[in-house]
Amino acid sequence: MWHAQGFCAFVILAVEFEAQNSVKTKITSYLTFQIMQFNPGFDIKPIAKPMGFSYGNETFGPDVEIRTLDAIRKSLWDPECSGPEQVYAIAMDVGKIKHKEPLEQRHLLFGVVTYAAGTLGKEPVRSQGHIHKKSDYAQGWSTPEVYEIWSGEAIIYMQESANDYPGRCFAVHALPGEVVLVPPGWAHATISANASQPLTFGAWCDREYGFDYDDVRAHGGLAFFPFVKEGKIVWDKNKKYHGQELTIKSPRIYTEFGLEPGVPIYSQFESAMEKFQFVPRPDLYQNQWKQFVP
Repeated sequence: MWHAQGFCAFVILAVEFEAQNSVKTKITSYLTFQIMQFNPGFDIKPIAKPMGFSYGNETFGPDVEIRTLDAIRKSLWDPECSGPEQVYAIAMDVGKIKHKEPLEQRHLLFGVVTYAAGTLGKEPVRSQGHIHKKSDYAQGWSTPEVYEIWSGEAIIYMQESANDYPGRCFAVHALPGEVVLVPPGWAHATISANASQPLTFGAWCDREYGFDYDDVRAHGGLAFFPFVKEGKIVWDKNKKYHGQELTIKSPRIYTEFGLEPGVPIYSQFESAMEKFQFVPRPDLYQNQWKQFVP
């Protein structure tokens, strides 16, 4: 369901439980659901309180992992800052039950993440900068990632390298229904671009996914630091890098990979299961990665 107004609303669902004793006591538990601004193509709903996801009867998914503020303080510009106690929730490997085997056969994994509204001191809510680890299945390549925004606003920040000279740097501002592709080997982070809303997104990943933080941490972060000023994202250069320039842009349509605008990326997999093989096997698409622009 698309909401043209561009905001997240909430629905509170009261679930009543009847105690199994002679006195019938009703206990009511409240779940606060986000109303998503984009239909992801399968039955999954983000929950704001308690933070996580609800899976439909035909959907599989794990217990969520919660990243708390205390757990990520070392990665923040101000480790002593205030912010939401639960910063984000992650569920890796979700989808339709009937697709479990086809996903495993194709070495694909669909992950979902929801961010809390608010800020981390002067910073937006964001992931830690990282590079995807090299995959044996990908013949020693780092693997790409395909993001799709479901609610809120996101900036997918990426740079070609986490060495002293980071190469081209992009901040791609994406709204619900838009797709952003991070190419193999690029350092990147996902940033909430609107602190008044939760951010929820899904992503196609390699099933052997892993994160390499070493070079990013050695530089104290990525080549640009995002800050929130008067409700907008502003950028400061990280002086531990050299020669970086930032291009701020909107997502494009990735015709070279056959991606269809406006169609959920999960639905695209469902109708053409080989379409996303460039994620676990980027080595087979080497020409498409040359001078890639997100």
